Amino acid sequence: MNKNTLMNSGSIFAGVLASACCIGPLLASIFSIGGLAFATALEPYRSYFIGLTVIFLASSFFYAYRPQEQTCGLDGECIAPQNGRAQRIILLSVTALTAILVAFPYLLPYLPI
Repeated sequence: MNKNTLMNSGSIFAGVLASACCIGPLLASIFSIGGLAFATALEPYRSYFIGLTVIFLASSFFYAYRPQEQTCGLDGECIAPQNGRAQRIILLSVTALTAILVAFPYLLPYLPI
């Protein structure tokens, strides 16, 4: 597993934890599942989870957009660095999903539910 996959997974996980206090009970009520009130116990830690999310995303962007070193063999033939376009598209998708998850508790009062 490379560093970008780890950072993207960590960003999504931290984003889900940051919004678990609000999304968990909402999904439980939508699907008529009881007993998920423990998710509200995560509310005091929400700011820490958001901070962890920002750290993971910043690390992901650093690894995705840093300059790549060109490696050369003993015969003088150099290998071009990988483009990483797919990796950057996935990173932007993960960032959008994480932003939605983090903003969800603030948008919840405005949803027609």
